[in-house]
Amino acid sequence: MRTVLTKALIVLAITTIGALGADNTIGTWKLNVEKSKYTPPPSPVKSLTVTREASDGGVKVTTTGEQADGTPIHASYTAKYDGKDVPITGNSPYDTIALKQVNANTFTDARKKTDGKYQATSRIVISNGGKTMTTTTSGTYTDGKAFTYTFVFEKQ
Repeated sequence: MRTVLTKALIVLAITTIGALGADNTIGTWKLNVEKSKYTPPPSPVKSLTVTREASDGGVKVTTTGEQADGTPIHASYTAKYDGKDVPITGNSPYDTIALKQVNANTFTDARKKTDGKYQATSRIVISNGGKTMTTTTSGTYTDGKAFTYTFVFEKQ
């Protein structure tokens, strides 16, 4: 009986560790512009696709799309969920990001421009079905004006 109980506890521990370490953001996500909101309007983004890949205790993120004025968007970074700033490459209003994982479906980040003109924080939540990723971000843009947006992404 003791052996069965011990094995059951080991399996439970491994399952718990795996569940807490899971990252349900992994995959390719496409912005649903109609369901997304931006304050102040209009949205600066016409289209956006985010690809998130597992990477050594963290995630590699590649973002592509088009700004409202037609400028292409391409930015990427690789980060662990340790809250430490990592550099962004490509064209982005911010040049560092720091990630934290709350649980398998909830993440936070802090984005900033090293010159201090852009600062924002985000909360990323994956729906229970895993088909929707909602990113709510608020901060101050490079011109000093405050903004808030809620981008709704659908898993591809």
